[in-house]
Amino acid sequence: MANPVNPPRGMRDFLPADKARREHALGIIRGVYRSHGFDEIETPVVEDHARLHSGLGGDNEKLSFSILKRGIKPEALAAAAESGDPEQLADLGLRFDLTVPLARFYASHRAELPPVFRSIQIAPVWRAERPQKGRYRQFVQADIDIIGESGVIAEIELITATSQVLAQLGLKDCVIRVNDRRILFGLLDHCGFAPEEQAGALITIDKLDKIGVDGVTAELAETNEAAAAAMRGILEGVDQALAAGIPVTREAIAAVLPAGAAEEGVTSLVTLGEALDGGLPEGVEIRFDPTLVRGMGYYTGTIFEIAHPGSGSSVGGGGRYDGMIGRFLGQDVPAVGFSIGFERVVDLIELDTSSGPASVALVADTDTPLEDLMVLKRALVADGLRVRLEKRQKNMKTLLARLESEGFQRFASVRPGDRDAALLSWRELGE
Repeated sequence: MANPVNPPRGMRDFLPADKARREHALGIIRGVYRSHGFDEIETPVVEDHARLHSGLGGDNEKLSFSILKRGIKPEALAAAAESGDPEQLADLGLRFDLTVPLARFYASHRAELPPVFRSIQIAPVWRAERPQKGRYRQFVQADIDIIGESGVIAEIELITATSQVLAQLGLKDCVIRVNDRRILFGLLDHCGFAPEEQAGALITIDKLDKIGVDGVTAELAETNEAAAAAMRGILEGVDQALAAGIPVTREAIAAVLPAGAAEEGVTSLVTLGEALDGGLPEGVEIRFDPTLVRGMGYYTGTIFEIAHPGSGSSVGGGGRYDGMIGRFLGQDVPAVGFSIGFERVVDLIELDTSSGPASVALVADTDTPLEDLMVLKRALVADGLRVRLEKRQKNMKTLLARLESEGFQRFASVRPGDRDAALLSWRELGE
């Protein structure tokens, strides 16, 4: 039986200090993205069940939480169980990412938006994950997307803005790994995988960091032995180059790819690398990784992930998804997005949350008139301070230690008749 005082499994409560730290980090993210010309939007936490299961969300659709229809009758439950059709039971679901809602939002409001729309979305999403370290059923995503721009300038803007966020958060040693879906499919064609074999082959290649070249080759050989042998030769050379890091230059990319493979994708990445060369903040690098797949089937071009040595998984990622919005509009609209894995990032950083208003406490005798306390508090708040009212305790040491642990810097004793904030005698906490 679940513990009635704990949050639901895979979800968390946040104490005031944790909440302040998270909000401070979110403030940095919002500020940087806004400075790069992005505008924040908000969408509902629920979407139509059919939209969430339309094939746009990849494997995440299997992890979505459905919301039962209101007033559903027992006979309807039985009919749904017999038919195997979940839409007989649920008409809504909790969003599992922010990309599907954005596509629906853009289709709904296109006439009210600029031709090239740069959006920020920072909000919770829900997935029926198996809870474990760094993986929760409710978590925050911080996304930026550019819709309406087909050129590589969109990817350049996203990577530039996100790399500055990482730097402002103090996250060092980040590597942004980039690839292009056109390169991946070009490699599969070169090796001899038939079109119907390629989706499965990508899923296998995506396991390279877990099962190694031998494991990937063995799994590919179950489908196409000759093509698997050709892919092995490529992966062995790539595996060695990845250890040293592959710059995003034409020479470095050509050294690890078969001649002439996916020229369009290579040219796009070279343009990206040239534009970002020397322009990323200290502590953030960009590297080519031809084995980067990104699990979502909707990616059509450039894809990227943020790797950090302190995390066993990526701490952000995204890519170009030019075909998704067309599912709503009936015509393709170019789109590309970058998402920061906020929960993983916030666990890696140390943030100074003392940069806000100074926090002070008024410690009042029990017989101090409430009118006096409110006069003092109003005056101090008007001066830009954060003010806490506390009753005097017998054990003042415990009270003062708690205030200090909660980020308060000073306190003043208040007695009956004290109504002038300028006359208060302040003492520093921690002295």
